[in-house]
Amino acid sequence: MDLIIIKKCTEIVVLTVEMTKNVRLKMKQERKSILPRKDAFMIALVFMMLVILFVVPVTAAPPAPAPVLLDPKTIPKYVNQINGPPPVYVPVSGDAISGFTYEVNMTNFSQQVLPTGFPKTNVWGYGGLAKDALTGTPMGFIRNSPGPTFEVTRGVPITVSWKNEITTPHMFAVDPTLHWANPNGLVNDNTGGMPMFTCAMEPGGICLPYPTGYTDAQRNVPLVTHVHGAEVQSTSDGHPDSWFTANAIQGPEYNSLTPLTGGAVFQYPNAQQAATIWYHDHALGITRINVMSGLAGFYLIRDAADTTIAPLLPQGKYEVPLAIQDRSFNPDGSFYFPSVGLNPTIHPYWMPEFFGNTIMVNGLVWPNMNVDRGTYRFRLLDGSNARFYTLSFSNKIPFTQIGSDGGYLKAPVTLTELTIAPGERADILVDFSKLAPGTKVILTNTAKAPTPRGTAADPQTTGQIMQFTVTANPGQPFPVLPAPLNPTLTGVAFPTLPAPTNTRILTLQEVMGPAGPVEILLDGQKWAAPISESPKLGTTEDWVIINPTADTHPIHLHLVQFQLVSRQPFQVKKYQTAWTGLNGMAPLMTPTVNVPSLAPYMQGKPVGPTLAEQGWKDTIQMRPGEVTTIRVRFTAQDGTKFPFDATSGPGYVWHCHIIDHEDNEMMRPYKVVP
Repeated sequence: MDLIIIKKCTEIVVLTVEMTKNVRLKMKQERKSILPRKDAFMIALVFMMLVILFVVPVTAAPPAPAPVLLDPKTIPKYVNQINGPPPVYVPVSGDAISGFTYEVNMTNFSQQVLPTGFPKTNVWGYGGLAKDALTGTPMGFIRNSPGPTFEVTRGVPITVSWKNEITTPHMFAVDPTLHWANPNGLVNDNTGGMPMFTCAMEPGGICLPYPTGYTDAQRNVPLVTHVHGAEVQSTSDGHPDSWFTANAIQGPEYNSLTPLTGGAVFQYPNAQQAATIWYHDHALGITRINVMSGLAGFYLIRDAADTTIAPLLPQGKYEVPLAIQDRSFNPDGSFYFPSVGLNPTIHPYWMPEFFGNTIMVNGLVWPNMNVDRGTYRFRLLDGSNARFYTLSFSNKIPFTQIGSDGGYLKAPVTLTELTIAPGERADILVDFSKLAPGTKVILTNTAKAPTPRGTAADPQTTGQIMQFTVTANPGQPFPVLPAPLNPTLTGVAFPTLPAPTNTRILTLQEVMGPAGPVEILLDGQKWAAPISESPKLGTTEDWVIINPTADTHPIHLHLVQFQLVSRQPFQVKKYQTAWTGLNGMAPLMTPTVNVPSLAPYMQGKPVGPTLAEQGWKDTIQMRPGEVTTIRVRFTAQDGTKFPFDATSGPGYVWHCHIIDHEDNEMMRPYKVVP
């Protein structure tokens, strides 16, 4: 009982500090005087003393029973078949001069994700008018998870009407203690209307178990689509607070080009280089469960003016996007997602990372793909919540990477292994011509979860991605590629961007609780803290990001493509002591103070990007114990002005693309200024 009371008091202290911070923020927004920082802790101390004197006995939540899941080893592998690229959306109107218009909705439906003979899986997915990707034959309305692919032409804008038609409750537990969309304004009954929800203020200091959780958290599903990697005005970027529900509740930053009840209309200029980008849901605090439900798809930009490289590459059935995601299943075939948090008395349903026990490719668990004896172009996407993949082929055949997030690499690079993080893409060529008909090759994974020091991939389950079976049919020969693949990345040196006019020092921080992480922060700040990154339009900056945490974090910037400068080890404990001495314990209630110089903490020499990293990136792996420097130019990718006003609207965000982290404070707004 004493331990429970101590935990209860601790949680109430945290709550009081949070309440005080909210009051201070509100007062600051109203330009009134604010409480000094020490006063917040004094209030918390007084509150704790009162609780100790008058504490109401609480009872510990009973331990949750272990979930009974479908055993992944009972699922037959390589029965599901990938027969080609996903269907492609067709516009409802428009032309190649003025642009095209698409209509896409988000709905709830059943899909055969597991092999035939197993139950279908309830999914959420995108749908719209589509055609066969190979023949161009109209297919009518198609919905799937992942959704149909957008294939757009560089320089031809498109407009998309995104319609939320999900009227059922959330598929998974919505954790109301996170900073989230909260369309129904859920608060504790006894907080006096404070805009927060905390287990400490619930009866007995315990949140309700899920199911059923909280009705006002589960109903009226907020959605908003973000095209990941797109150069787009912030009003069409899928800002986390621009969500909307099927019954027309809207987030505080909601935008739409034209009115659309239960939806939003966004415009995409498509002015950037040809690339593999993708679209997915991005609603505040629930991205992880909305993407887990199935809301994702490919968005491919092609360049009609590319008459040098594109004609050399495999096309048609020899060009296949592959979205790699991990999932776990309940015995009834439904997706499983944890509903008991790591620190359940603080965040009742949130876990720091989700790792499924099966691998799904293009919406099919452990599929096979029959391939001709020739070269294929695979556009790889890590669409998982948190799982990294270190990919190689079981027979050790090499492959050639030609592109990354934002287009072609500087030059092609031959590899036998590639590590890809959530949100990242890799464009590779694989030559099956030297393999005998009937040969079966498995795409394998050896990445640990979490990366880099977690549990090794199980060779019988998560260590296998998909199988390729070689047929007797001849295929396309391997192309002879020029060394300078990308005209914007010429020259000997890399990065090719100009020297920065400003450098930002930013530190990743992890806040620990009784059982592990409570939240992960960017520069020690929460999502709602005042904007601290305001780059000037047209300038180039170096972002120096220091990672003293134990995980590799894939950091993603909206709006821009950037370049990797270097990575360098540093003395973690020494640096963390200095940072905490200047700032106190995170989360911070004041602007972050940087250490005067990084030099005393650095070790060895900076290491530049590998050949496979010499390209345009929008998501980059920030390894533990390293300082990673990226160079960011706040212009269009080619250095010209954006074809829109990047300074208007709600602004952009940068965040970790382990979306379990993103949903719990590891995301910050940034604003481009004139």
